[in-house]
Amino acid sequence: MPLILFNKPFQVMCQFSSHPTRETLADYLAIPNIYPAGRLDADSEGLLLLTNDGKLQHHISHPAFKQPKTYLAQVEGSPDSGALERLSSGLDLGDFTTQPCEVRQIAPPDWLWPRIPAIRERADKPTSWLALTITEGKNRQVRRMTAAVNLPTLRLVRIAIGQVSLESHPLWPGEFREIDPSELTRR
Repeated sequence: MPLILFNKPFQVMCQFSSHPTRETLADYLAIPNIYPAGRLDADSEGLLLLTNDGKLQHHISHPAFKQPKTYLAQVEGSPDSGALERLSSGLDLGDFTTQPCEVRQIAPPDWLWPRIPAIRERADKPTSWLALTITEGKNRQVRRMTAAVNLPTLRLVRIAIGQVSLESHPLWPGEFREIDPSELTRR
């Protein structure tokens, strides 16, 4: 039962079926009968796990297991303590309220690859980086959370799922490797 770590590039669709205008997982992974455990939207980059084991796929992606997922978000603006508190406490986004999460402002990650194309730069608007760890994963959740506190996300990179991270398993966008599934819960 392989567990594949894949660093999904920006604008790649999280599907194996063809797409009329964008690359898909099939353009990078020629491994038969594997499926993504969760998704990243086309505008997001970073760690995606794939497996051929339905039970493992369910354990990784189903919210009942509360598998922590860590994201780096480059946001427009500078967060104050109130915005960070609102993000970490849980936000009412209208159709659901987020669970409390871990959030902190970080220095720009010097190990992170450049995004192509680069994000838009505006001289009159500073950008900041946040590290957020959530245990749910609703559609565009992190983007909606940062927007709700007036910090629109410009770049979103998932760097960890459970104990598996792109820091401990460095991969460039489009690269993948197989690991033992026990690494998900190893401390």
